[in-house]
Amino acid sequence: MPTVAPLDLTGHCVTARFVSGIPFYALADGTIHRLDNGHKVTEAHDGLLCAMRALDGKSLLTGGEDGRICRTGSNGDVEELASFPRKWMTSVVSGPQGAVAFASGRSAWVREANGKVREFQHLRSAEGIAFAPKGMRLAVARYNGVTLHWAATEGKPVELEWKGAHIGATFSPDGRFLVTAMQENALHGWRLDDNKQMRMTGYPTKVKDWSWSAKGKWLATSGAPAAVVWPFSGKDGPMGKAPMELGFRGDSMVTAVACHPVEDIAAIGYSDGMILVVRFADQKEVLLRRPGKGAITSMDWDETGRRLAFGSQAGDCGVVDISA
Repeated sequence: MPTVAPLDLTGHCVTARFVSGIPFYALADGTIHRLDNGHKVTEAHDGLLCAMRALDGKSLLTGGEDGRICRTGSNGDVEELASFPRKWMTSVVSGPQGAVAFASGRSAWVREANGKVREFQHLRSAEGIAFAPKGMRLAVARYNGVTLHWAATEGKPVELEWKGAHIGATFSPDGRFLVTAMQENALHGWRLDDNKQMRMTGYPTKVKDWSWSAKGKWLATSGAPAAVVWPFSGKDGPMGKAPMELGFRGDSMVTAVACHPVEDIAAIGYSDGMILVVRFADQKEVLLRRPGKGAITSMDWDETGRRLAFGSQAGDCGVVDISA
């Protein structure tokens, strides 16, 4: 039976991630909590807005209401990477060769490992950002589409247009597709070799979380009473195909998803704090956590896929061990 080790914190958990195998919880008040031979706390920001694990898995990148971008290592030490006073850093993403990108207002910046920073300005606000899996290509979601920048060169950006507000971006692990979350209850996508568009609609609420499966064949998403899982294995991706729906519950919405690092299974978190794990092949469900105080906001598997860190809107966080 899975065992749950609870960690009761005060406030909204923005992101839960494993960093060098240690559970990290980034809270909206700017504190970062970690379970490293006991509960330890680091003060990183005066108000935290976004967080992402670095690609090497050894640190947590965060952006705050204080205009700072920081890197917190597995020992809790905080390094300031950039500071733009009076700006709210709403997005941060880890890129290749130690690069970090971040956004505020109409600007996105790329900071290279040597400390050099380049700014990319847009006509509308830069809402969500993502690095392509290979190369220094940065996608910036904005109103009416996405702008693709080559972050290391002076090349002209590529504009992908679709009416509406795009608020998040993710590349498929093979780099063939780019998907955005929209302010309306939908996803939109492009196949990048020919810019053919994909509409992924039918959600009752906004998609606030997504996760790619281990081999990139599936994209699991929140925003419905079940996890909506789109197929990306063929050359056309989800075009003309219906998604799977996993873990349907009539009385609760899916608020967070986390695909397993090895198996085709996904952890699904709900608005009432419940967590299920569901297998793609036969939709078999296992209860990992009963309902709690608040909606699940973030989940993450460790590298082995045996432990799941989770955070909630109300601060009732913890780790589920499925090997027990």
